[in-house]
Amino acid sequence: MLRMNLVDINGVLLEVARIGAPGPNDRREPLLFLHEGLGSIAQWGDWPASLCAATGREGVVYSRRGYGGSSPVPDVRGAGRLGPDYMHREALQVLPALFERIGIRQPVLVGHSDGGTIALIHAAHHPVSACVALAPHVMVEDISVSGIEEARHEYEHGSLRERLARHHDDVDSAFWQWNDVWLSPAFRAFDIRKELGAITAPLLCIQGEQDRYGTLAQIRDVQSAVPAALLLEIADCGHSPHRDQRDTVNAAIANFLRDVN
Repeated sequence: MLRMNLVDINGVLLEVARIGAPGPNDRREPLLFLHEGLGSIAQWGDWPASLCAATGREGVVYSRRGYGGSSPVPDVRGAGRLGPDYMHREALQVLPALFERIGIRQPVLVGHSDGGTIALIHAAHHPVSACVALAPHVMVEDISVSGIEEARHEYEHGSLRERLARHHDDVDSAFWQWNDVWLSPAFRAFDIRKELGAITAPLLCIQGEQDRYGTLAQIRDVQSAVPAALLLEIADCGHSPHRDQRDTVNAAIANFLRDVN
């Protein structure tokens, strides 16, 4: 069951939902879900609930600013345009404030795409119980840029805007904050691989072999920086392993977290 409310983080209202509730003797940390660049609480569908059930843990899901029912980004293509450091700001400024506000300490981070990158950045700078990154971006590849250029064309000329509008109160805020920054020349230098060596928490990275937004070099470079990291490369799977191969992903994460508090 989702319990939804709005949380004020420095004057920005973020929609936050909790899934389930810990038992009276359950001291394990909850799963904290971090959505992709066009995601939101609604866009996840029922996967967070299914993973909470598979792991026996409480879950927390939230929509970043400009997504879902959270506060929009004013003048998103002008003065409000995001900079190349937007994932660092989410990981290092918003998440600590959110955790303090809702009363969680060291959750298990579960992030997809941009959310996976945010999870990795946060785990490199703050203690967490564990980190699961699905299809993260640790550097910018040509395949990523090509995929995002295709998304822009589909948004402007196809049905993508209509499909996304089902999940976002301000669909233009959601789309352009992501698309503009990814296609900016300054973002081509984005690279967090040197930061990742500071991660000490248990780490699992998952990626589909047919990911149209990144090659397997993304998660293999994570393991180069964090040798203890576990990798799962999944055949017949695209950019969203939790949708394309849900049972495989849930089983892998549940097994990974078996001995994690």
